[in-house]
Parts: sequence; structure tokens; C-alpha cells
Amino acid sequence: MKLLENPFGIHEKALAVRNQRMELISANIANADTPSFRAKDIDFKKVLANTNPSPMAATNSRHFDTGEVESMTGIVYRIPYNSSVDGNTVEINVEQAKYGEAATQYQATLQFLESRISGIRKSLRGD
Repeated sequence: MKLLENPFGIHEKALAVRNQRMELISANIANADTPSFRAKDIDFKKVLANTNPSPMAATNSRHFDTGEVESMTGIVYRIPYNSSVDGNTVEINVEQAKYGEAATQYQATLQFLESRISGIRKSLRGD
């Protein structure tokens, strides 16, 4: 039965990455007053590309990726709009906006999974 082989597809990983992003943004907000703290975020597309590699590849050694990726986990350091004296790169208004955006995306992924589960349940019942 093809329906139950991979019922959630990439969305299971997407939900985990969105959760990790919200945790990173929360840590940024919590460390807004910590000297030399560098705000972090996740490059969502990069993480999912590592999960499910696309057939596209760089064809020339001069091609380069976008963003400043720390590691294969997709964590990037955010570049602040305004510099601070203590070296902290957290800007509370930016972080709050990013958190709201991440929460909305997380909720959308949950709703998609909920509708997927509902569809599977209906098909198993024969509705």
C-alpha cells in the first residue's frame, strides 16, 4: 500500500526544522542583553536540501551558496542592521518579527499534516 509507505513525506522533517528555528530565535531573544552574543537562525531551504537532495548541482567551481552557513545543520549568523557597542547582534524587534513569522509557518505545517492525517483516516474508513 503506497499510501502508508511515507505518509508525511518531507513535512515531518520540516516540522522538526521549524521547531528548531523557533528555539534558536527564542534563545536570541533571551540573550538580547548578553555581550558578544551572535544571533542565529536556520537556513530552512539548505537543511531540507540536505535531507532530500535535488538533482541540481553547481556546474562550475565559481558558483557559490548564499548565506553564511556555520555547518551542515544550516545554522547561520544573522547580520544586524545596527551595530551595538558590546558586540551583541540581537535586535529585539527583528527577532520578535522573525519569531512571529516562524510561529505562523509552524502552524501552517501542522495544519497541512492534520489535513493529511484526516485524508488517510478517511481513505482507510472508506469515506
